[in-house]
Amino acid sequence: MRHQTSMLQIQENVSLKNFNTFGIDAKARYFVEIAHQDDLVELFADPQWQQTERLVLGGGSNLLLVTDFDGLVIRMNIRGIEHRISHNDVFVEAGGGEVWNDLVNFCVARGYAGIENLSLIPGSVGASPIQNIGAYGVELKDAFVSCRAFEIATGAFKTFSKADCKFGYRESVFKSELKDQYIIVSVKFHLSLIPNINTQYGAIGQELANRGITSPTIKDVSQVVSHIRVSKLPDPTTIGNAGSFFKNPVIAQHEFETVHTKFPDVVNYPAADGQVKLAAGWLIEQCGWKGKTIGHTGTWKNQALVLVNHGGATGTEIYNFSSQIIDSVYAKFGVMLQREVNIIS
Repeated sequence: MRHQTSMLQIQENVSLKNFNTFGIDAKARYFVEIAHQDDLVELFADPQWQQTERLVLGGGSNLLLVTDFDGLVIRMNIRGIEHRISHNDVFVEAGGGEVWNDLVNFCVARGYAGIENLSLIPGSVGASPIQNIGAYGVELKDAFVSCRAFEIATGAFKTFSKADCKFGYRESVFKSELKDQYIIVSVKFHLSLIPNINTQYGAIGQELANRGITSPTIKDVSQVVSHIRVSKLPDPTTIGNAGSFFKNPVIAQHEFETVHTKFPDVVNYPAADGQVKLAAGWLIEQCGWKGKTIGHTGTWKNQALVLVNHGGATGTEIYNFSSQIIDSVYAKFGVMLQREVNIIS
């Protein structure tokens, strides 16, 4: 991506309020902005930062800061999008600091198909493989080729193939055995000039029908997905939130039978290996949490899966509120919700 020389500036006692979408006013003991991959080599050449606790920040859209961070916050700001076309195949590589939705818009505008269903997901390109982001029947892994990452312990760069990443539902090797060992600097995608339009999931088909669109383009799909997301989810610039706070639970068939017997209208979808995915938002809503406010926090009025900061909430307050929801859903359904958002405490 972009090549430049730099002098790293490490700041102290920096508020992270503008660097996390929950708008939590936690402080970082140390803070550094990374604009080029060589900045990482320079940073970790200093043994002090090898020993210090670290937090890598992209868009700050998938985390909850429960307390101040007594270590080094590394804000990834590596930019640039490059693309290469071969017949009907398009290969796009984007810097880890690019805004995810800017990449989607870049591709949709040029007719590069494959990630249009992932429109308006908050966060950065570099964070997208860690979480294997997904929405409306498409996951990042469907378009992923490889990512380039910096290994903190050795100062070397390594390329990870799709197989190396061990993608699962909202999972990857970067959340499990390689957690906190690598920093992703760029991601490469395989897209196509021949769209494979996917309108099967959620309300996409209905919204296209409402608009009288029978042969949708990828631009139509992107616009409809964006419309649905905006109608369901609060804008983080207006009200602090991190999107879906909980994962949709995936349970074994025999566990599902137990739930289904007691709650015949339980919302469910088939999952891999004969398992069943439940809609966490539905479970939370059935327990009476939708639109509920306690103190400075609550659930969003249109989507119980989203926790919000009504202004002045602390990370601890939001975390405790999420614990009440988890306990309540478990008591009623016997299903244990897991937080999708990374908890930094």
